[in-house]
Amino acid sequence: MAANNRRMSGKKGAQVGSGGQRRKGLEGKGPTPPAEMRKGHKKNRIAGAKAKQAVRRPAPRGRGGKSSSELVVGRNPVVEALREGVPASTLYVQQFIDNDERVREALQLAAERGGINLMEAPRPELDRMTNGLNHQGLILQVPPYEYAHPEDLANAAYDDGEDPLIVALDGVTDPRNLGAVVRSVSAFGGHGVVVPERRAAGMTAGAWKTSAGTAARTPVARATNLTRALEAYKKQGIVVVGLAADGEAEIGELQALEGPVVIVVGSEGKGLSRLVGETCDFRVRIPMPGGAESLNAGVAAGIVLYEAARRRD
Repeated sequence: MAANNRRMSGKKGAQVGSGGQRRKGLEGKGPTPPAEMRKGHKKNRIAGAKAKQAVRRPAPRGRGGKSSSELVVGRNPVVEALREGVPASTLYVQQFIDNDERVREALQLAAERGGINLMEAPRPELDRMTNGLNHQGLILQVPPYEYAHPEDLANAAYDDGEDPLIVALDGVTDPRNLGAVVRSVSAFGGHGVVVPERRAAGMTAGAWKTSAGTAARTPVARATNLTRALEAYKKQGIVVVGLAADGEAEIGELQALEGPVVIVVGSEGKGLSRLVGETCDFRVRIPMPGGAESLNAGVAAGIVLYEAARRRD
């Protein structure tokens, strides 16, 4: 009987008190990760090498220059950026990360879009990249934005046989406002946006998201000196119109909107800077019966662009 018990104890199968560990071991572990994410795979090594080269290689400068690359950090921000079509070069994923829904969606979106390197890295490396921010195991690298030159916007309009319709931003520092202006320019047939090189919002991931994808087809130019850029436009016969709460006329009275025009929008509260205001051919106001003191740049630009587009139909 004892021998029989020994033989039975050697049989395979779950035993009493095992807690079902063998059954758990048979459960699936989710979809197989892409080849670029599998350590030791040839595509993983190639993706890693490309990512390192992209970070180290100096970017060629265009006529308007390039911004620096940017990192979007955290699971929700990364997924939202990928959903909104924010340009991306590399998706960094922490090794042995908890594979939740957001991680799976980020990997799926990156794979579907194509052209995004997938790079697996240990947590200390991601901590170093983000200076200790709570990255939650996901980092998206946004490549430098290539700015146009202010002259390019007017030249492109003339090449298409159209009068330039351009918006210039003076002292606007919120990227979301820049993105909203880009979206309005695209909606009303404008030819681009001009921003100063310093102390101004640039085309960050936040601006891309607010533009709702229109930044891909609406150029943003960067001017070393906004006043000189406006003076150059005036020499080309383009009228420079500044928005100001104390403007001499209302936008509905301005016939200049029917021809080549640059609309200059200042920051909420401060408005136009002194030199920029003095450079404008006209300073106009938006009538506000409700009594609001000012509008943000995105709303103000949208109102004037609508009026200009209406007159050009």
